[in-house]
Amino acid sequence: MEIDRSLIGSVSDPYVVEVEKGAIRRFAEAIGDPNPVYVDADAARAAGFPGIIAPPTFPASFRAPEEPVWTRHLDRRRILAGEQAFHYERPILAGDRFDCRVHFVEVVDKDWRSGPVELLVQEVRGSDPEGRPVFVHRRTTIYRAARGGGA
Repeated sequence: MEIDRSLIGSVSDPYVVEVEKGAIRRFAEAIGDPNPVYVDADAARAAGFPGIIAPPTFPASFRAPEEPVWTRHLDRRRILAGEQAFHYERPILAGDRFDCRVHFVEVVDKDWRSGPVELLVQEVRGSDPEGRPVFVHRRTTIYRAARGGGA
């Protein structure tokens, strides 16, 4: 298999994400969610939040400035998006600032009808400036074997 399993447990350098209300609005529009708590502070407060909140899948837009070392060599033509999951300690709010890191969690081998694949599991973990965890975005990337041979 091609993914370097010796790197499981590796963590990227930290990077900062600043959550802007315009980015929340554009994300909500892009996913087609008209909920007013994503664009209107009064509506968000009426729903019990301290301000504009982000849609539940918003951390999918948090990109590290550099690709993690464990994916740099992979052939982009053989990558498919897989499953995603999100866990929150509290909602993400406009104005939040997060210290984030990408964690290499595991690799799972599977046999598909089209051939073997490796499932690369990573987590983006975000903490507030005081170091309190706020969210985990767990994502699985499907890496297909090279055509005509093994992975």
